[in-house]
Parts: sequence; structure tokens; C-alpha cells
Amino acid sequence: MPRVVVWATHLALPLAGLWLLLTRPGADQIWQHHDTHFWLVITVAAVNVAVGVAMSVAAHRRQDGRLFLVSLVFLAGAGFLFAHALATPKVLIAHPNAGFDMAMAVGLIIGSVLALVSSLRLPAGITRWQLALRPALGLVLFAWIVVSVLDLPPLNRQTQVRDVEGPMVVASYVAVALYLVAAVRFYLRYRRAPGVVLMSVVTAFALLAEAMLAVTLADKWRLSWWEWHLILTAAFLFVGYSAYVQYRREGSAAGLFDGIAVAETTRRIRAQYETALEELVTALQESEAGGRPERLAARMAERFGLTEKQAEVLDRAAAALLAERDLSGRLGALVTVGEQARVGAGEEEFLRSAVQAVRPSFGDVEVGLVSGGVTRVTGADVLPLTVKGKVAGGVRIPADGRPELRATLANQLSIGLENSRLYGELSTLFRQYMSPDVAAALLADPDQAALGGQLVDVTALFADLRGFTTFSEAVEPGEIVEMLNRYHGVAVPCILDNGGTIVQFVGDALLALFNAPARQDDHETRAVRAALEMQDAVRVIATGHPDWPRFRVGANTGPALVGNIGSELLRGFNAMGDAVNVAARLQTIAEPGQVVIGGATFDALRDVVATPLGDLEVKGRRQTVRAYVVETMAS
Repeated sequence: MPRVVVWATHLALPLAGLWLLLTRPGADQIWQHHDTHFWLVITVAAVNVAVGVAMSVAAHRRQDGRLFLVSLVFLAGAGFLFAHALATPKVLIAHPNAGFDMAMAVGLIIGSVLALVSSLRLPAGITRWQLALRPALGLVLFAWIVVSVLDLPPLNRQTQVRDVEGPMVVASYVAVALYLVAAVRFYLRYRRAPGVVLMSVVTAFALLAEAMLAVTLADKWRLSWWEWHLILTAAFLFVGYSAYVQYRREGSAAGLFDGIAVAETTRRIRAQYETALEELVTALQESEAGGRPERLAARMAERFGLTEKQAEVLDRAAAALLAERDLSGRLGALVTVGEQARVGAGEEEFLRSAVQAVRPSFGDVEVGLVSGGVTRVTGADVLPLTVKGKVAGGVRIPADGRPELRATLANQLSIGLENSRLYGELSTLFRQYMSPDVAAALLADPDQAALGGQLVDVTALFADLRGFTTFSEAVEPGEIVEMLNRYHGVAVPCILDNGGTIVQFVGDALLALFNAPARQDDHETRAVRAALEMQDAVRVIATGHPDWPRFRVGANTGPALVGNIGSELLRGFNAMGDAVNVAARLQTIAEPGQVVIGGATFDALRDVVATPLGDLEVKGRRQTVRAYVVETMAS
């Protein structure tokens, strides 16, 4: 806020001086020195022409409509100021004329219209106006100069007391308002995106408004009349000086006036610089990858009008961006390696996926494990892989970049390898004694091994061998074990493949659950399909052993308490409830080779062919049970 106050105070000083001179006629002295006027105005016009031409060149290069219009504001002011200087009495012409009096007023009025238009939201095709506006302004200015200097009508009429009289006064006040509106709009733009040159344009428009006011109110050759010359000088020199400061800061004239440009131009410039930086980064990447290095800074400098110093900065920025991307890529690769070490992934799968994940960032990474006491990968750039504190292999990582990242990668691979082997050992131990679903759940969350349970709708499947006791009495124990292993060898995959969980084996019988511990929307269908597949598989085996007993299966659906049951010393995953008991009773009703299901299970099935058994009384239950013998079910 203090800066704004200081800036506004400086802008108010010329108005205060003008008010003082106009209200005190005695102080507003006449000073008529034609040569001083000529050279002062010519010099200021030359400075303004330089600023206007620089803006015009930038507008053409950027194809920016706003910058083009602002350049016309300064070119119009410079041109008519030059015409005002050439018509100075007693220099090129003998007496003052209307061309001398009105030149600056006309130039400022034209400039005010252009200033207002430049502050508005401009259409995309505004740059096409260059072909018409610039030549039109040039023709008007050339005609004014010729008619004025040659003292031709209508500009040869006798001079007046003030430069602006009659209808021109109204136009002058309108021009003051237009300059102020343009200044305010550009100031709002400055608040959103501060810039030295943009602020100088705001100041210049405010000073042009004050100069227009002085031109309108001051009598010729008086100090108040000279003041508007000084105000114009300050306006034009301020823009020129700001551009010079920006040039010294940037080291190039390429982007001096980009702060004035429309948003589309700014986005286009930003995209061009981003493209240039991307090209440099790509070139550096190819160079580091062994390709032929290509220095693009000179070409970038030529494309964007950069100095050698700016090109070096761009080079350093590209190198810094490449380093940052390389670091980000390597850190991301390390995160990926950590994610790969998940439950259930074997060590070969883990190492293969991890190496594929890190090669884009770390280069040609190679892993070798210890086999027969010998590490397959050796060399000075090989880092050890350890499992439980002992060397289990090595990893070759290209020795570039940060050493700590190479060490971190080796540690991550070691941790993942140790986890894979530990998970493998636990998985082998668990899965040989419990269902894979239960094993996976315990590995992921050991707290699930705590005693307790929850009420869940399940489909329980019971299966046992009809006549097993009689068969056991008649054969040797070895044949009993062979039969059970062969039957269970085909029955277990049928259950597991359908998502079932085998809770227990009791002699010749087994209990399996569906919808626990993993949830399944179609657990009834899965259970019946598993039962039918199991009977089909056992039937094939029984064909070669007609004396072996056959499975009978019962399945039922309903709520059951599912969880870990037992003691702190010994526990097991199980299910209890009426639904489970009914499944056991339905199994006793079934004939060898049959699958008998309860009513709740049947109601949940689709495309099933079943024979109803009616409402049956079962042992240990007061209510009857609706039962069905499943014949077939669509796959």
C-alpha cells in the first residue's frame, strides 16, 4: 500500500503544478523560445518512436493484439509530437499555424481511443488489424506533416490562444477519461501479474491523461503550456527507462513487453519455453544414455531471442530438471520395489518384477542369487543381497547417481527377498494344514487368529464315505490311506477352485464353508457346484475300484457363528450353528454319489434340476427340513 501512495503522490504533482499555474496568472509566465522547443520535442519524439517501434516488433513476433494496440498509442503520440516539432514557428516555417497548435491534441485523442481498446478483452483475430491500422495511422500522420509544414489549408489558418478550442475541447475531455479508464484496467491487470513494464504503461497512460488536460487548459508559450511537454517527456522516458531496467535484468529484449500481452499469448510463450526445456532435458537424457550429446542452448537462444547468459541459465535449468526427474524416478522405483514385496509373491516373481520396475531409472540392473555357495553376479559394482544377515545373492547397479540410492535399492531388494522367502515358508506351513483363504487372511492380519467369531450367513458342505467303517475292517490300513488320499486329492481342489474353505477333516469326512472367511455373493451356487464336481471326480476313481465306498454330500445355507474356537494354547477355525448341523444331517440322508441340499440353498439357486424330498424330520431337530436331491446345474 505505501508504494501505491508514493506512486499516486508523484502522479498528482504535475496536476498540482498545473493548478497552481492556472490559478495564479502572475506565476504562469510566457517563455517563447522556438529553438529549445524544436529540439526538446524532436528528442522526446525520437525516444517515443524507439519505444513504439520496440513494442511493435514484439507485437509482430508474438502476434499479440494488445501489444500491437499499445505500440500504436506510443507511435501516434510520437508521430504527432514530431509533427508538432516540425511546425515550430521560425524554424522550418515562418509563422505558427493550426498544424502546430492542434497536432499534439489530435495525437493524444487518437492514442486515447487505442489505449482504451487495448485494455479490453480482445478477440483472437485482432492481429489482422495491423494490416489496416498501421498504414492508416502512417498516412494520416504523413498528410498532417506535409500540409502543416507546407502551410497548406486547412492547417494554415492563424494561430489561436490555446491549442484546443471549440468542439475539440469536448473531445479532449473524453480523451482524458479514456486514458484514465485504460490506466485503471491495466492497473488491475498489474495487480494480478506484476511487471515493471506493465506498471510503466499504467503510469504513462495516467501521465498522458494529465498532458491532455494541460493541452486543453494552458495558453500557448506559457509555463503551463510548457508543462504538458514535460509531462509527455516524463511519460515516454518512464516507459523507455522501465524497458531498459527490464533489459538489464533479463539480458535480452525478447520478452520485455510480454507482461502487456493477452493471456493467450502468455500461455503460448509459456508453452514454448516448456517445450524448449523439454527438448534440452531429452537431449541430456540421450547424452547420458550413451547417445550423441547435442547442445541445444544456441538454437533455443535463436528461437526465443535469448542472450548467451540466458541460454546458459536454460542449460542449467534443464540439467537441474533432469537431475530432479532422475531422483524422482529412482525414488518412485524404490517405492515400487517396496510394493512388490507383497504376501503371496514368490521370490522369482518378486525379483523379476522389481528389476523391470527399476531399470528405467537405475539402468541395467542385474540380480543373481547364491546357488551352490556361489553368487551368480560378481564384480566391483555388485552390492550384496542379504537374508537374515547372510549373503543370499548380489545386485549389479550401474555406478552413476547417488551412492545412497544404490545402497537403498539393494536394501529394498534384500527386504523384499527375505519377505518373499518368509512368506513362502509360512505359506507352505499354513496351507498344508488349513484352507488357503484362512492362511492368507492370517498372513495379512495375524489378529484374526484371536479367539472369537461373528455371525455370518454361510453355506456349509458336509461329505463322508458311506460304508467306510465296514470297508476299514476288511482291508489293510495302507489301502485305507491310499483311498482317502486319492479321494481327498480330487475333492479338495473342487472345493478350493470354487472359493470354499475346508475347515476340517474328521476321518473319512470333511467340512467346508462358503462365504467365510472371504465373502461371496453367490456362495450357495459355489457350494453346490463344488459338490457336483467332487462327486464326478470321485466317480471316475471309483470306476476302477468298485469295492471302495462313495461320498455322500449334504449342503445347507443359514447363519452360523464363524471364527477361532478353542483355547489360548490350541485353537482352530470352525463354524457352529443350526445351519451347519442341518448340513451334517442332510449328508446322512444322501445316498452314495448324491448331493442333498436344504430349502434355503435351493431357493438361492438358478438353472438347477433337483428332486424334492419333501419336509424331512432330522435327528436332534424339532422342525422339519425341506430337502432336495440335486441332479444337474448349469455351469
